[in-house]
Amino acid sequence: MKNQWPLVYFIQNESKRVAYVGESTNFSNRIQNHLANPKKANAFNQISIIGSDKFNKSATLDIESKLIQYISSEGTYELQNGNHGLINHNYYQQDLYKNLFKDIWSKLIENKIVSKSLEEIENSELFKYSPYKSLNEDQYNSVLEIIEALTEKKSNKIFIKGSAGTGKTILATYLIKLLGSDVSNTNMDDFSDNEIQEINLIRAYKEKYPKAEIGFVVAMSSLRKTLQNVFRKIPDLKSSMIISPSDTFKKKYDLLIVDEAHRLRQYKNIGWMGVFKKNNRKLGLDDTGTELDWIIANSKNQIFFYDSAQSVKPSDIPSHHFDKLLSESNTIEIELKSQMRSNGGNDYITFVDDLLNVKRGNKNFYSPENYDIVVFDSLKDMYQQLSIQEEKYSLCRLVAGYSWPWASQKDDNAIDIEIDGVELQWNKIDKDWINSENSFNEVGCIHTTQGYDLNYTGVIFGEEISFNNITNQIEIDKSKYFDKNGKRGLDDIEALKEYIINIYKTIMYRGIRGVYIYACDKNLRAYFKEHIATFQTESKLSILPFTDVKPFVNAVPVFDIYAAAGNFSELQVQSELENYKWVELPINISAREDYFVCQIIGESMNKKIENGSWCLFKTDPGGSREGKIVLVEHYNIQDSDFGAGYTIKSYHSEKIITDESWVHKSIILKPLSFDSTYENIVLDDTEINELKIMGEFVTVLDF
Repeated sequence: MKNQWPLVYFIQNESKRVAYVGESTNFSNRIQNHLANPKKANAFNQISIIGSDKFNKSATLDIESKLIQYISSEGTYELQNGNHGLINHNYYQQDLYKNLFKDIWSKLIENKIVSKSLEEIENSELFKYSPYKSLNEDQYNSVLEIIEALTEKKSNKIFIKGSAGTGKTILATYLIKLLGSDVSNTNMDDFSDNEIQEINLIRAYKEKYPKAEIGFVVAMSSLRKTLQNVFRKIPDLKSSMIISPSDTFKKKYDLLIVDEAHRLRQYKNIGWMGVFKKNNRKLGLDDTGTELDWIIANSKNQIFFYDSAQSVKPSDIPSHHFDKLLSESNTIEIELKSQMRSNGGNDYITFVDDLLNVKRGNKNFYSPENYDIVVFDSLKDMYQQLSIQEEKYSLCRLVAGYSWPWASQKDDNAIDIEIDGVELQWNKIDKDWINSENSFNEVGCIHTTQGYDLNYTGVIFGEEISFNNITNQIEIDKSKYFDKNGKRGLDDIEALKEYIINIYKTIMYRGIRGVYIYACDKNLRAYFKEHIATFQTESKLSILPFTDVKPFVNAVPVFDIYAAAGNFSELQVQSELENYKWVELPINISAREDYFVCQIIGESMNKKIENGSWCLFKTDPGGSREGKIVLVEHYNIQDSDFGAGYTIKSYHSEKIITDESWVHKSIILKPLSFDSTYENIVLDDTEINELKIMGEFVTVLDF
């Protein structure tokens, strides 16, 4: 305190389970101010001071912000902080303070102030949707503009537009918490200009709406339940604030904040037509009335978080309804541009945990846009690809489970691990092995990699871990696990399994840019390949450099179904020919303008197409498709091999035939597999119009 370093502090009451996080350059004065506040003086009875000679003002603001985020989601304490001023700032040597924060959190655990790990918190719904999340500058400026618009301008409609990953829901929860905060006695001595502006705007809003009724409209029931659970655990927020569009009729609202507004529905293709019609009649509307009409009628002000590109069903309100509102002179439009989802993110953490605990409820491929995750059939291929990334990014390492004895510890020339003709040794040193001179040529283990960050991690699942296809469970062979200290005294195989699973989870979390996976057990490898893309050498394909390509004369394009992510570009390749790889066809097949090549992953068509085959397709020629194998797109398809939206199946239709015409009754997409667990995909007459035939199967290519 006397050294006048900026400090972070944590005041709490263990018995009441309440806490407050703050930072100050004048700690003594700040604590006296807290004690002068009867509400805080009566609530708290203990102070923890966090200080370091490495601290500066930017660092303490950053650490304070992180502590508020994590403690509010950790669950031990109910945090009494407001959420104003939470913004991510870039500052000198910011990366150096990331590990310092981890050290601080470890101290909090050691002192039993908190109990959950950072990873555990990051994986929680409360953290993901927390109103205490730090905003980026883009979002924070939007908050100031929104509150200013609500209080000082004559607009009652605000549109927040932003593509997926720009943090619209985070901004919405932040805003609801902010507008409900009690800032009447807030001391602003150490506040920045932005924070002071934010507090003054909140006060102005509360003066205009002293007892504001605020609702958070969430059209999708699954997300609504999640957010209700989150709001139930946050001070000043209530689960009753999270409402459906129909709930807006229960009272009049001063402000309705609408998340995923593009998912609001119209009177079309829904299972509750009667209720929808009744709600429209309450407002004197006919069947053209929509949930958007209900929200506007039942509130004074509206904030819509909107992205037309994410409208996915016919029941969604067409974009022209929103365009009409946007064209009104008093509507304010704000756009979020900054991308918050980078690398694997929390979704990757969840995926790994579910994968290794066999908790994934489906077999959809996990294919994140910004994270490189691949399963290899050959360790030689994996090591070669890892060396390419090492050359490009550096800090790429092989890491394995402790499934081989450490023979080289006693004999420098001994080979510890031999797979696919690749001979490797365990790490030569156990201190700072990651940064040692020869580390890329060695294999690390949990003990030499935990706590480190790598750009890419090549993870070898050893012989101690396998997959049982009968029980559909991961199993452990204790005799093939060679970490003596890791299994001594552990007679419970399930306890050992949990430990080993945790090891593999931990080393899979090391990669910042990506993770490569090789499993010694073929069944385990096959299980991984049901969820993760398999590395495919393109040596079988004769890929031509574009300078040598004569489109559809000497080559045809290669399309990646899994990268399509709902947009197969309608196979309109003429305008962007250079964006595709072009493959030379076998000598017995001539290129044509309607041909394209795709790789088929999965076993659902293995009677005709083996898993991993490269296949030739032609764009839909029209006419009868009965009995033909087709590549199709449909919003309602959930294919275990292809994921959402696409499938390749045998096409069959049931028709209703009259004297004058015929119509489809249903379309059945049948698997042709030796595995009887694959089921027909049946589309009824209400779904058929949305079916797109992307291509008709021609042949498996034999290169």
